[in-house]
Parts: sequence; C-alpha cells; structure tokens
Amino acid sequence: MNYIKRAIESQIKESMFKGKAIILFGARQVGKTTLIEHLLEEEITAGNVLMLNGDEADIRQLFTNYNEVKLKRIVTDKRIIYIDEAQRISDIGLIIKIFTDKIKDVQVIASGSSALELANGIQEPLTGRKYEFNLYPISFNELVHFHSELTEQRHLEMRLIYGSYPEIVTDSDQAKRHLKLLSNSYLYKDIFILENIKKPVYFDKLLQALALQVGSEVKYSELASLVGINKNTVERYINLLEKAFIIFPLHALSRNPRNEIKKGRKIYFYDCGIRNAVIGNFTRIEQRNDVGALWENYIIAERMKLLHKYDKKTYFWRTVQQQELDYIEEDNNSFSAYEIKWNRKKQVKLSKTFSRNYQTKSFTVINPDNYADFLLQ
Repeated sequence: MNYIKRAIESQIKESMFKGKAIILFGARQVGKTTLIEHLLEEEITAGNVLMLNGDEADIRQLFTNYNEVKLKRIVTDKRIIYIDEAQRISDIGLIIKIFTDKIKDVQVIASGSSALELANGIQEPLTGRKYEFNLYPISFNELVHFHSELTEQRHLEMRLIYGSYPEIVTDSDQAKRHLKLLSNSYLYKDIFILENIKKPVYFDKLLQALALQVGSEVKYSELASLVGINKNTVERYINLLEKAFIIFPLHALSRNPRNEIKKGRKIYFYDCGIRNAVIGNFTRIEQRNDVGALWENYIIAERMKLLHKYDKKTYFWRTVQQQELDYIEEDNNSFSAYEIKWNRKKQVKLSKTFSRNYQTKSFTVINPDNYADFLLQ
C-alpha cells in the first residue's frame, strides 16, 4: 500500500532548520517513524541523517556521561539526528538543549511513544527551543485525501470496529490480530516501565471500565469502587493514559444555569479499534448494543484530530434534569452545538435552556448521512 500522507507533514517540514528541536509525540505504532522517514527520504538517501532508537540498550548507553564534545562525536558529519522512542534516554531534554544551543547546524528530531518522561524531561530545558507536534491514528480526513471520500465512507463499519492505526489500515485482513497485539500492554509499555505500575491488573480493569462507559459521564469515585483502587490512583492512571495518547477527556460546559452539571467529564478513546480490543468486542455493527456510544466516540475523536491545530474549546452539556448535548465547540464566545446519532431518522431539537443561556451559532445533528462534511471542514 502506498504512503498515506499525514496532515502535520508540511508543518514539520516548514519547521526544519529554524534553530529549534522538533518533538513528535504519539502512541506506539501510530506511524511516527514512517512519517519521519518519508519526510527525510532525500536526506537519508544522501547519507545526511543519523537515526537512533531509544528502545535499544546500546543507544541509551551512547548518551551516558554526555557533553558537547561527545555529542559532536556521535553525530559526526550528519546534518540531522532523529531519535525515536526518545523518552527512554535519560536527560533527553538536556541532551537536546546542548544540540540546539551548541551544535546549531544539526537539526534534532525526537519522537516519543508517550508524553510521559519525554514531556517531563523536555519542558524546562527546552523552553523556547522546540516545536511540538502530535500524531494520532490516521484520520478520516487523511484517508479521504489518500483514496476518496466514497471509498472511506464505504469503510465506515471497519473504522468503527477496528479503528485506523496504520497497521490496521494497510493490513485489514489481520486487523483483529494486530489490535490484540497492540492492546495487550504494548501501547502501555512506557507507562509500566517509567511509572512503576506495580499491579497492572487494576490498570487493565480501569481501562475496561472506561471503554464500557464511553459516551457516559464518568466519576472517579465510582470508578475507584468498581475497580477496587483508591480515587487518587484512578486519577493518576487516567492522567497517564491521556499522556500516552490512548484516551482524552471532554469536560462539561457550565457557566450560567444553577442546575448544570459543573464538573462532569466524559472519556473517549482516540481509536475505536483500541477501545473494542480492550473489551474484546469485534462484533459487527448490526449485532452490537453499543453502536450509539461507538459512533459518538468515533465522531468526537475524528473531530479532535481535525481541530488540534485550531484554538477551539470543546465540551458536552448536561443538566440535572437530563437535558443534554453530546458535543459543543466554542469560538469567540459563541457556541456550535451537536447531537451525534447513529439512527438517521432520530429527530432532535436544541434545548431551549441551552439556547437561552448561550449564544448559539448553530445546531446540527451528526449522523451517517452527513458526518463527512463535519470531519472534512
């Protein structure tokens, strides 16, 4: 299968040789190395790139007792150094800082399978010295540009069940096998290594609970009781899963009416295939009882991928009387409201409570007939 161009590719290319390091975040197997290798294809062919992988013990050893002289010796005559799985290398932030401050003719690109140690280790030393990019599972928008809108719409059920990690898209016949391998702790490898998770069984139980509650408001105290761990541990694990680009939160909008839920949150998965693998459910759409939640997760996750480069705030809305809106975007203090329905015939009206209290720019019901427009804007 030909290379699928990623939306951030041109942004990364434009950021090269501007005196700053390029940091690429994303989950394992999401396509970071493929993207960088494609971007640097000509430079690699010309022998200008040093490519290193932090997962390899000898590479980690290479960067011990580092200083400017040693780093110059490592990079030799290359003009680009690419460090994959950079979070595995101790003091990676300080190492990159030396490159950007002292070895200025070398472009550093570092990628990490999570924002864990990589993010924690680079924020302070690299303040003002880096461009950051996030890479997600392949988006609807990227796939439409790769083949066509019609072709991608025909793959809708496949995306809802198996998701769009690169290996799933390029080898769909083995989708279930690939997902099981991915979800069997491989995606969470860095969490277990770097955060010293002593009882992975509780971590797995929490992940399953979150997968079963997609589209529903989650409460940490209830999750703690369900899983059998304390509330602080639940909060810590969820935070780690967010940093590892497995899940993301959607918070409740609450500014005016007294009866609005003020601190609610929903949790969604960046990829429906990972969500389904966590609960071991790859049943066809017509045989499922969770298609509404799955559809909501798919639409909101795809929209998040699209909006990542825009400055829009996103929410859901609910009152104690159970009035609700699935998804809301705020732009310059005006609101676009959405209901996400799998059933094309479902009639939904905008809540008068919401329209009275918020400057509502638009209200749209997103269903399988019109979702493409929403995800290609």
